[in-house]
Amino acid sequence: MTPNPRQALLIQEVRARGALSVEALAEQFGVTLQTVRRDVKQLSEAGLLARFHGGVRLPSSTTENIAYRQRQQLNEQAKQRIARAVARSVPEGCSLIINIGTTTEAIARELLHHKGLRVITNNLNVAAILSDNPACEVIVAGGVVRSRDRGIVGEVTVDFISQFKVDIGLIGISGIEDDGTLRDFDYREVKVARAIIEHSRQVWLAADHSKFNRPAMVKLAEFNEVDMLFTDTAPPEPFPALLNEAGVQCEVAE
Repeated sequence: MTPNPRQALLIQEVRARGALSVEALAEQFGVTLQTVRRDVKQLSEAGLLARFHGGVRLPSSTTENIAYRQRQQLNEQAKQRIARAVARSVPEGCSLIINIGTTTEAIARELLHHKGLRVITNNLNVAAILSDNPACEVIVAGGVVRSRDRGIVGEVTVDFISQFKVDIGLIGISGIEDDGTLRDFDYREVKVARAIIEHSRQVWLAADHSKFNRPAMVKLAEFNEVDMLFTDTAPPEPFPALLNEAGVQCEVAE
């Protein structure tokens, strides 16, 4: 298809922001929700954009994630709400492993006033954030540092994390498929996340609404390996039944 002028601007805006809600697009272009939904439907059918529950993003790749700087801005308010909900649930004086991701970095900011935490992380951004909390001990995993997001990965990282058994493992994810499979893009990052799951007494997953029905290449886990899911909107079908069957407690951050 050849996009009309409004649709061309819509594509340009999504490319600049990574993803946007239907409501935000309607407000920005001064049109009705129905108009935006019609535009999005046409553009997604043409393969120019991809729809998700309540919004639109660039077409997903199963092999490559969105760039880190773009992910920092993507659904920023949703991530902040999730981070506040997670922080409210984290008790003081506990041990955690926090992995790579912009959502886990938002969680770290919300933990700045917690006392008595011992945090192990393979995320240099998380370490830098929590080092400003004098009542928190931060332990950084060894391994290879990825320049694009300061995540630490590799066999050394897996071996390091395997020494511990913590109260809570806090993980992010790139995509959740409609069979309840958690997926990511980098197999090295997935191996570290697997170690976190195996060495945590409870596993908490933080994922905003855009992660549901998003494809990625590497399998990380199943829902039944997660104890709590923190998200920003009620999960779409068929996820409520899958979460219930797996015994996952779901908290929606209003």
